[in-house]
Parts: sequence; C-alpha cells; structure tokens
Amino acid sequence: MKRLFLLRHAKAERDHPGLDDEARALAPRGREDAARIGRFLREEIYVPDLVLCSTAVRTRQTLELLLPELGMRPALQYLDELYLARPDTILSVIRQVRDGAGSLMIVGHNPGLADCAHALTREPDDRKMRRRYLTMAEKFSTGSLAILDFEIAQWHGVDAGCGDLELFVRPKDLQEE
Repeated sequence: MKRLFLLRHAKAERDHPGLDDEARALAPRGREDAARIGRFLREEIYVPDLVLCSTAVRTRQTLELLLPELGMRPALQYLDELYLARPDTILSVIRQVRDGAGSLMIVGHNPGLADCAHALTREPDDRKMRRRYLTMAEKFSTGSLAILDFEIAQWHGVDAGCGDLELFVRPKDLQEE
C-alpha cells in the first residue's frame, strides 16, 4: 500500500502590483493554519516518509511551519516543476518516486492539486467518506489536505480513479474552540 498526502499551501498574501507570484508569502492566518495542520498530522499519526514541495515562497513557508509540529523530519525535496503544476505534471512526479517511500506528501497549488486529487480518487461508497469526497470536489481551499491510499506496491502504479480517500480536512475543520 502507498499513502499520498496532497497539501495545498496555506493562505497567502494577496497579489500586489510588482510582486512576483512565486514570491508571495503566507498571510498571518496562513501561518496559523500551517502549524495547525502539522499538529493534526502528528496527533493522528499521519507522517509522510517523503515530502516534495513547490519552490514558491508560500509553499516553502507552509512546510517550514508544518514540519516542526510533526515530531519527525521526513526526507524533503523542493521541485521547480511543482510550482503551479498541472495534474498531469503532479502525477508524473508521483510516479517517479522511489518505492522505498511508503508515504508521500506533495505541497502545491490550485487548481492543479485539487484537480489531481479529484482525478486520483475513486468515488467512495461509505456515506461519511462520500461527504468528505464531495467537500473536496467542491472546494479544495488553502491549507486543505487530502490523504489517499493506493493498493499498489510501486508509485509508478498510481493512476486515475484508483485512490481511496482516507481523509480530507480543511484548516477551518480543525479550529480550536
């Protein structure tokens, strides 16, 4: 079995004239949300073996705030090709991962990340998971995380419609009351 984590970067600052999109940093809410997702992953014992992250400032900052919360340090690579990547590019990156990694996290951007999550996930029969699946399909908001399980031995076997949705969570679902 292989487990795939698809994490959209946390809330970023708005576009400013003259600011390169790749240089946009996290907004204060995004900084809080990234740490919150990291704590959630640690508490639920969801820790990836390998993280592949876009080179954009907002994805790097999301990861920098998430990692200390995990309690473990997974292997990490920053990839230019994940910046604003299309679903087919994300899938290609996933399929090239060495099989020693049982779990993989991709930190990236919409719309490619959401489209990739939707394409890889088979529609669940379970009512509870079906609600999460529909929520994911409706809006993969900033800081959202989808976890998909694949009954495969090698990453090159990942294909459309063969992933089972283990979890879909948004930062607002984790807000402390």
